[in-house]
Amino acid sequence: MDSLFSHKHEPSGGDGHAAFEILEPVVHTVVVPGSVAHAFAGFTDHTHLWWPLESYGVYGAGSYVEFEENLILETADDGRTSIWGTLDDWQPPLSFHATWHPGTTALWSTELLVAFRAVADGTEVRVFHDGWEGSEDPPATRAKYADAWPGILAKYARFMGAA
Repeated sequence: MDSLFSHKHEPSGGDGHAAFEILEPVVHTVVVPGSVAHAFAGFTDHTHLWWPLESYGVYGAGSYVEFEENLILETADDGRTSIWGTLDDWQPPLSFHATWHPGTTALWSTELLVAFRAVADGTEVRVFHDGWEGSEDPPATRAKYADAWPGILAKYARFMGAA
C-alpha cells in the first residue's frame, strides 16, 4: 500500500518535486473623469448602479451589490445574500484589498486589489486580481476573470462618465 503522503503519481518537474504552473495576476486599468475620491466612491458606494449583475452576479439582474462593513455582498430581491469577499485592507480613497469568491465559498477565494491614482485625465483605476492557487480550478478561474474584467471596468468607466 502506498503511503498517504506519497507523491509518486503527481507530475514531476524532473527533480522529484511536483510541477505546478505559476499563473500571473490579471491586471486591468481604466481612466475615469473626476477626482480620486469621486472614482473611489463610484466604485464602492454605487456598485449596484454599474456592476453587470445579469452577467456577473449570483442572483442576476434583480439583485443588489454593495460594500457593507467589511464585506462585499450581493442581495437577491427575495432577501437571500451571497458574500463575494471580505475586505481586509480599506484605504479610502486610494485602495482596497479583499478576498474574492462570488458564487463560491471563501474556501476557494482569490485576492482582489483595486487602486485609485490621480492622472492628467482624471483617475486611473487599476484592478490587480491574483491568488489563483486559492481557487478550485486556478487556470479556469484566471481565464474567466481575464475575460471578464475588461467588460466590467468598461461598464464602470461609462457609469463614471468616460467616453
